[in-house]
Amino acid sequence: MKNYLNFESDIKNLESELDKLKDPYNQGGLSEVDTNKISKTQEEIDIKLKEIYASLDPWQTTMVARHEDRPKSKFFIDNLFEEFISLAGDRYYGEDKSVITGFAKFNGQSVLVIGQEKGENLDTRIERNFGMMRPEGYRKTIRLMELADKFDIPIISFIDTPGAYPGVGAEERGQAEAIAKSIECCMKLKVPTLAIVIGEGGSGGAIALASSNKVIMFENAIYSVISPEGCATILWRDPKKMLDAAKAMKLSARDLYGLKIIDEIISEPLGGAHRDRNLILKNVRDSILKNLSLFKEMSAEEILEQRKNKFLKIGRSKGFINNLENLSSLDNKKNNLDQFFTKNKKYIFLIGTFLLLISFLFVIL
Repeated sequence: MKNYLNFESDIKNLESELDKLKDPYNQGGLSEVDTNKISKTQEEIDIKLKEIYASLDPWQTTMVARHEDRPKSKFFIDNLFEEFISLAGDRYYGEDKSVITGFAKFNGQSVLVIGQEKGENLDTRIERNFGMMRPEGYRKTIRLMELADKFDIPIISFIDTPGAYPGVGAEERGQAEAIAKSIECCMKLKVPTLAIVIGEGGSGGAIALASSNKVIMFENAIYSVISPEGCATILWRDPKKMLDAAKAMKLSARDLYGLKIIDEIISEPLGGAHRDRNLILKNVRDSILKNLSLFKEMSAEEILEQRKNKFLKIGRSKGFINNLENLSSLDNKKNNLDQFFTKNKKYIFLIGTFLLLISFLFVIL
């Protein structure tokens, strides 16, 4: 049974009609398939899908990103990789089933695969904690990322989480520290890292694994510091203002690509990734192949520098720094304004003294 979002009611009606046309023997008085009407109805569905998905607002995009039929990390791991060996446990506390990790082969190359998994039905969603990782999950991924770095194995992460788990137990076991350590680990790696946001990329729960050389998003995925409902609750004390929050947060792939926070957008089938799983698999496979090939000729140091520069450039396009390609050195270089004050320190001091004297004379006279 297909699941439809509230703005897809027209599509639901048309597809129900299409199903009846394809199975006429269940309908009274019908005995043959009307192929012409089937083709016409399918064309109407395609036109309606184009109209709706060409003008999604940020909140509707959020709903598509959360669609329960949307392919999850396990689907991509099972269908994109060969010889996957799942590894578990953080060697401190236990296993976190909200994240699937292990080594595999992709196009004959060894890779480490990390996938935040929400689950496909109620039972698996509860088991996977709805994709919300606990500290042991982050410590498990840190352990395996360091192992991959040691043996020069690229890392591919699938991001799909509302955020890190906010429970008391998680906080007691060091949730914030685990996320910070995971970000630090990602930034220190000397192997190529790809992060693909396939659904929700929520808060520190996502950035902990998405501090990568290439951050890629599905066309209808979202990536934000907080959920629209959470933002609306904090700012307006009204979670129903989630549309206003979603618009202000710039959480869609198109907005984030324009802001140069992400590097690439993977196109989805018309109507969302869940409508054609074979096509979305092909698009993801092509993207991974392309991006891994970019790093084949780069040294470990060049890969590290590229990742540092990528994140240090964010938000600096209109600043005083001219050379954005050399930010990763983290040297205390003087920008244009600093240089101006250094060169003209004497004159600035004299002008300041003169203005101070004039002000004093105005006061006493």
